[in-house]
This record gives sequence, C-alpha cells and structure tokens, in this order.
Amino acid sequence: MKNAIAIRHVAFEDAGTLEGVLENRGIDLAYLEAGVDDLSPAKNADLLVVLGGPIGIYEIDRYPFIKGELAVIEAAVKNNVPVIGICLGCQALAAVLAARVYPGKQKELGWDEMTLTKEGKASPLGVIEGVPVLNWHGDTFDLPQGATRLASTAITPNQAFTYGPNVLALQFHVELPQRDLEKWLIGHTLELANSKVDLAQLRAETARYAPAANDASRKLFNAWLDGVAAS
Repeated sequence: MKNAIAIRHVAFEDAGTLEGVLENRGIDLAYLEAGVDDLSPAKNADLLVVLGGPIGIYEIDRYPFIKGELAVIEAAVKNNVPVIGICLGCQALAAVLAARVYPGKQKELGWDEMTLTKEGKASPLGVIEGVPVLNWHGDTFDLPQGATRLASTAITPNQAFTYGPNVLALQFHVELPQRDLEKWLIGHTLELANSKVDLAQLRAETARYAPAANDASRKLFNAWLDGVAAS
C-alpha cells in the first residue's frame, strides 16, 4: 500500500490522526474535494478514506454530486479497495451496501463511550473500550446485510461496522485531533447554536478526553491497516 485518497466534504474535516498514521507507514495521502474534483481516481486507490460533513448522504436532490460519489465508493468496495468511512463516510458505506440512511431520533453531539459488541472487542476497536470518543452526527443507518456491528450507544445502535476484511465504517469521530477542535467550532457554528451546545463544556471535555482518544485512534488505525495488509 503506497497511496491513499481521501474524499473530503468540508476543508476542516480532514483525516486527522489517520493522516499521521499513514505518513509513518510511508503512505502518501491525497485529498479529493467532493462536489468539485473528479472522484474517479478513488475507485482504484490503495486505500480510500471517506470523511465527514454536515450534509445527509440521502440529500441527492439538493446535492447531485452525491450520486456520483456513491458510485465511486461502491466501485471501490467491489474492487476490494480497503475503505475507511467516518461519519458521513460511514453513512455512505451503509448506503452503497443497500442499507437505509435516515435522520436519527436525536442528534448526538459530545463525548461518550461506545458499547462494543463481542466482535468489536476482538477487533481493532477494542482499544477504545472505556475511552470516550466524540459523537457529532444527526443521521443514522440500518446495519447492512452481511456487515458486522462493532459498537453502539443508547441513542445510536449502529456506531461502527465492518464489511469483510476491507471495509471499516465509524459513525463517531475518533480521528479528530485535539488541536483541531476550534476549526470545527467555527465551521459548525450554526449547528452548535441551534443545538444549544455549551462550547465551554465541549472545550473542557475535549481537553479531558481527546489525548487518550487520539492515542487510541492511532492504535486502532494501525491495527486495522495491519489486518488489511495481512488479508
């Protein structure tokens, strides 16, 4: 594995801690901007990363580029390209695997621990057991047929899944480095205001929980990449 491509939907939601993991493994990461760039090179990347964003993957009428993006992601999965989907990227993977994606019963925005399934504990996600991670989503999805659920919360039954050895889908933001939180607070200001999120509390919780979550995320990504390389 030499080259990775990340599909990015907003500039401040990048690959975060995964970027450093890839760099340390000698893997070059290039970004393609959804809605702007030709995404077709992602079909045959050595690794495809599909990142988050503030839109719904089902909003094709409002954002027509989503149809093409889903086709590219589906082709990558069919070509056995290793794929990591985060938040919107997780929902995109659920969609291309023919599962329903829809608004959740309530928004999850803040730090929380995942409840790992037996399979989740035995997977690379085992490193986040007991480690709060950041939720920042309003949509959810049904578990795709043939996928393995790895994690859940009380609000969101499907927080992470795998589909075969090459697909990892994470609804939560384990990749967000502590130093980048302020970018998100600026970029998502309307959502935060409408959700009446206490920014001081969110900053304090991030300072408390992010160091351990960032460390766990690097272990998670490295373990998953090791598994892909061995498969």
